[in-house]
Formats: sequence, structure tokens, C-alpha cells
Amino acid sequence: MDWDHLRFFLVLARAGTLVNAARQLQVDHTTVSRRIQALEKQMGAALFSRDRHGQQLTEAGRLLWTQAQAMEVAFSAIEHQSLAGHSGIAGLVRVGAPEGLGVHVLAAPLAQLAQQHPGLTVDLLALSRLVHLSRREADIVISLERPSRGSVVVTKLCDYGLRLYGATAYLSRHPPIRCKSDLARHGFVSYVDDMLFTRQLLFLESFYRPERFALRSTSIQAQVQAVRAGHGLGILPAFLADGLPELQVLLPDEAFFQRTFWMSIPSEIRHLDRMKLVWDFLRQTVQAHCASVPEQAKVQALAEKSL
Repeated sequence: MDWDHLRFFLVLARAGTLVNAARQLQVDHTTVSRRIQALEKQMGAALFSRDRHGQQLTEAGRLLWTQAQAMEVAFSAIEHQSLAGHSGIAGLVRVGAPEGLGVHVLAAPLAQLAQQHPGLTVDLLALSRLVHLSRREADIVISLERPSRGSVVVTKLCDYGLRLYGATAYLSRHPPIRCKSDLARHGFVSYVDDMLFTRQLLFLESFYRPERFALRSTSIQAQVQAVRAGHGLGILPAFLADGLPELQVLLPDEAFFQRTFWMSIPSEIRHLDRMKLVWDFLRQTVQAHCASVPEQAKVQALAEKSL
């Protein structure tokens, strides 16, 4: 069997569409299609079916997926043997995470992990949308909702807190905020309601319905920058906002929200060495960061006390 056919199969299974797979492989999408057709002819079965989300694995495709990943690990181990040092860890691990956590907490540590294991490649999908295990968009996914379907291994990473923040420069130019009714004279920075990818982000409307928005964005990083620049008030994760000297916590007894990060992985790949390495590393990194942020440490302590 042609290994290149299998390589194209793995990329398409992860990318979800012929166009995305072609972009990753730096070929035309018709080349990807021809490779998959040749592989299906060899296998004597259809490996993908098409729906509105793109290319989905069939039952035969899912069976081949597990076997092809094992072959990928073996091939990568040989290919990178001279680089992998004593760890023997090699291959690709794709991690999906919410944008704020991915950019602020995970990007630098994951890059350092890959440096320690030269045979390892880590793709970090730090997106302001759901990353789907079922569509093979990632191998490991960190989400705000606990997965309830599929054969997956799930663990709770940590609880985290969100507060209402305002920049010192903004507060000096606007009426004081002593109670919730004072918020009527202020503009807010928040999410675009009809583009929220999870109900876990619907905290503002449960607390206060602003009369005016200074900015709405799908990006939490954009919201942080707008609040820091003094354009309005915003409810922000403490792990992003704490430590920024220009921001002040407002109405601490009223405006507090708690959410949870969950991590999941398909059970059929949990045993792979590279997956175990990254899984354990992500858990240690996120939990250590939560413990290092005063607001986060308090949230975690309250959560553990309630168990």
C-alpha cells in the first residue's frame, strides 16, 4: 500500500474538506481527491462521505484511521530518529482550545515542549469557535462544555473566574460605578450574541443588559484590548485580565462568574505515546497557571471545597 495515499487520507480526515487538506499539503484539491480515490480502490470501500460540514469518515474510514495513525507514528519515529533524542516521541498532535486560553496560556509552553522533543509536531488551534473531535479537527480538545457523546476520554482541567473590568483611564473620564444601576451610563465590550459558539459565554445578559456597546467581537483577545484601551467595560477571564495594571475590578460582590475548562480525546488514540505526553503536559500547564493567578486560585479552592 502506498504510504503517500495514507498520508493524504490522514490529512483529509483531520482537515475535513478537500480545500483545507490541499492547502496543508500544498497541492491542488483534485490531487487530494485522486489520492483518496486510489486508496478507496485499494481498500475496496468508501472511506469518506460528504455532508454540509465537509468530508466525514465512513465506518471503513474510521477503522483505517486507527491503523493509519499507528503507521504514521512508526513512520515518524523512523524519519525523526536522529532528532528525537532519547524520548522517542514523534509525530503530529493537534490541540484545539478556546482562543484566550490557547494564545495566553498554551502557545509558548507547547512550543517549548516541541523543542524538547524534536520529532514532535504540535498544531495549536486557538479559535473563537468549537473545535470538533467528531470531525477529526483535532486530537485533543479543550472546551467550555463537557462532551456528552462519542467514545472519548474526558477530564476536568480547572474552574476559572470572570469579573467586570474597566481601565483606569476610562473610569477617570466617566461617572463612578458603585452599584449595578450606575452601569446605565457606560458602554460595554462583549461578544456578538448571535455568533456565540457556546451558552457558557452568556454571562453578561444574566447580569446586566447594556444600553450601548462600544464594541462587540467574537474574539476575547480583541475584547481585552478594547477594555485596556479605555473604550468600555467588559467581563473578562481573570487569567487574561489579572496582572494588567491598567485594569480595575468593578462590583466584585455582584459581577462574578465561574466557568470550567474540560479536556477530551478520542479513546482510540489515548494510548499513543505522543498523545499521552501532550495530554499530561496540557493538564499540568493549565492547572499550574490557574493556581498561579490569585483570582483563579480562589475559584479552584472554592470548587474543591464544594466537592
